[in-house]
Order: sequence, then C-alpha cells, then structure tokens
Amino acid sequence: MRVISKIEIKNDYVVKGINLEGIRKIGDPEKIANQYYKDGIDEIIFSDVVASLYQRNHLYDFIKKFSTNIFVPMTLGGGLSDEQSINNALNSGADKVFFNSSILKDPKKLQAFSKIYGSQCIVVSIEAKKIDNEYFCFFNSGRENSKITVQDWIKKSEDLGCGEFIITSIDRDGTKKGFDFFLVENSLKSAQRPVIISGGAGNLDHIKDLISSFKPSGICISSVLHYNILTIADVKKVLLESKIEYVR
Repeated sequence: MRVISKIEIKNDYVVKGINLEGIRKIGDPEKIANQYYKDGIDEIIFSDVVASLYQRNHLYDFIKKFSTNIFVPMTLGGGLSDEQSINNALNSGADKVFFNSSILKDPKKLQAFSKIYGSQCIVVSIEAKKIDNEYFCFFNSGRENSKITVQDWIKKSEDLGCGEFIITSIDRDGTKKGFDFFLVENSLKSAQRPVIISGGAGNLDHIKDLISSFKPSGICISSVLHYNILTIADVKKVLLESKIEYVR
C-alpha cells in the first residue's frame, strides 16, 4: 500500500479547497514537494486545478525542476487532452499522467492513449459525488455531472485500457471527516486495476479504519499534510502496526 500526497497548484501556489471549492493558498510547490519527499512519501500527484477551465496545463516546468531532486513516481494531470500534452508531461519528468474531463467527454481518447503510451502510464481520475444514493462521475473540478455512474465508468475505463484509478470523494474532499466507505467499497468491488483512495482523511483513526476494512493500492492525502495535522511517518507507522506492507 502506497502513501501518496496530492499537490494541487493554481497560479504557482499550492492550494487546497473543501469539496473541490473555495481553494486557499498553502505555499510554495517546490518547497512542499521537496519536504514530502524528504519525509518519505511514496508518490506525488501534481494537479493543475484550473487547467481544464483554461484548456492548458502549465506545470511542465515545475515537474522538470522537481524531477532533479525528487526520486519517487510523479503523476501529472489537469487539462491533458492530446498526445502533445502527454508528451510534454512525460518529457518533463512525470512517470504517469491522469485524466478526467477530456476522457469523460471523449472516451475513445482513453483507448488511444493507452495503446500509445501503455496502460501503466495512464491513470483515470474519478471525482465522485453521491446523488440519490448513487455515485456519479463529475468533471471540471467537480462542477459538472457526467451522468455516468462510478461503477459503469470504472468498468468502461478498464475495457479501454486504463492502468490505475484515483477515486476522490467530492463530498469528503478537504473536510477531514473521514473516508466515504460506501464509495470505497463500491469502487474496490468494481475495479480490477489498482485503486488509490482520496478525500476525507483527518486523523490516524480514519487511516486505521480504512485499512482495517479495505485494502486499496494507495492512500492519497493532502489536507492533513498541508496543515501539519499528520506526518508521513505517522501514516506509515499505522501501516506497519497493522501489518500492511507499503512501498518505498
């Protein structure tokens, strides 16, 4: 099980919101990323949170700079929608790329990207929100409902060649109220590929509850690290005490 940090960036600052809204500045991306690496993070996900809105990702230079000092897998996403943007991300030093809006609008792109770059490089990000007891996939930073259920999209994404999922609960994102276990259970039952769970971690009990009930491939955390509520060492200690193997 991997311990993963998600670093969301807007206008050259790390930001964090609640329910993917109301983002506030946290600090300098390079300083924060380097600190998490030194503290033992297993992977880092970098997201340009306004890229889909403006149809571009401006983090390539950041990734190129980070890759000279950070030697854990890095995933980049936000606004990636064609081969050129993927090439830019990978040539900058990213190991994997994630997609949400562009492939929900045109699923054939997911199949094409998987064939060109290999499924191990292609990550599907799912922003899930519960409506009338069903979970739907949202896009454009949680603003628009695709009307596609999470379970259906997981199955279709796997058929089209994705290699991994990041499942984020919009309802729990940034709230520090704990993970959405119904979403976690539904996602893990539906998926055959690795699943990273994101959204809701607020304390060590939330981590313990998650790993005692489920075995996701990775736990993605941001608020608890950004606000110094937990350390990476805290989380890994819980995994060790629970006899859960983690990757470094």
